[in-house]
Amino acid sequence: MSHNTFGHLFRVTTWGESHGPAIGCVIDGCPPLIPLTEADIQGYLDKRKPGQSKFTTQRREPDQVKILSGVMVDDDGIQKTTGTPISLMIENTDQRSKDYSEIKERYRPGHADFTYDAKYGIRDYRGGGRSSARETAMRVAAGAVARKIVPGVQVRGALVQIGPHRINRDNWDWAEIDNNPFFCPDKETAALWADYLDGIRKKGSSIGAVIEVVAEGVPAGLGAPIYAKLDQDIASLLMSINAVKGVEIGNGFAAAELTGEENADEMRLGANNQPVFLSNNAGGVLGGISSGEPVVARFAVKPTSSILTPRQSITKSGEEVDVMTKGRHDPCVGIRAVPVGEAMVACAVADHYLRHRGQVGD
Repeated sequence: MSHNTFGHLFRVTTWGESHGPAIGCVIDGCPPLIPLTEADIQGYLDKRKPGQSKFTTQRREPDQVKILSGVMVDDDGIQKTTGTPISLMIENTDQRSKDYSEIKERYRPGHADFTYDAKYGIRDYRGGGRSSARETAMRVAAGAVARKIVPGVQVRGALVQIGPHRINRDNWDWAEIDNNPFFCPDKETAALWADYLDGIRKKGSSIGAVIEVVAEGVPAGLGAPIYAKLDQDIASLLMSINAVKGVEIGNGFAAAELTGEENADEMRLGANNQPVFLSNNAGGVLGGISSGEPVVARFAVKPTSSILTPRQSITKSGEEVDVMTKGRHDPCVGIRAVPVGEAMVACAVADHYLRHRGQVGD
């Protein structure tokens, strides 16, 4: 199986399966002398790990990361990167493969079961193997490293819609995302979601969501025209996340409803004759190159395909059957996709920062 690597100068390769002994990644291209410990990574993994509320899968994984290579302690007792490949590993401790025994020969609707079989002639039915969202833990780990590369950058994500229920943007408060299980920046909407999603969960069903990621402190000039656009790579990495079905930058599809006058990000001179943008409809990227404004991306996540309601399907041998997926699943996979989206944006920005530095210097 190829295509397990993303990035150019900041390059990440993930490995492992949902029900294997461990998952991991190798990060190549990280500059040397950057302070890095397991604690720097663990905080982000703790945001993503399963079993933290009744609204996510009850699989119990501590997601404790181990740094296997690429760091050493200097003369001052500080552990820093060495410029060599950084290898990270997380052991799987709570696999329940027997939950999937009934679907060994059955294709689950909405999953990659059929397409994996069609491509490889074999599939890992135990939780989906490589197609499982379990793999995204390593993206979060890589994103923690990426955040340390670009000086002053801050990447934050929030859930802005579950099903038909959107947040009130007038209530946006970044501090609020740590006060509810949804990464929701709107206290009132978080309370509504709790009741709504509880009903979805009790029915054994699922629902989709929209996540917004904002990267602040991204310097102007990252990215390149035509085939190396910053927003192009952000969209590609976000689209690679499991269950993502759509990505937009800035106003995105809403820009189609605006006039040129409304959509234009007008400019004036600010302090020290530096440009000041009067709006950010472009989401911080113009012509594929960062403008210095916050980079804003949103992505839509489909409903979790594993539900208790029987759905029509077929077996590998061609028999028509109904499939009901048992096991432990997220009623809204979009919740735990928030730290994953943050990580992918952080990786894209770090990669372009290193590419920019390599081409034009600091």
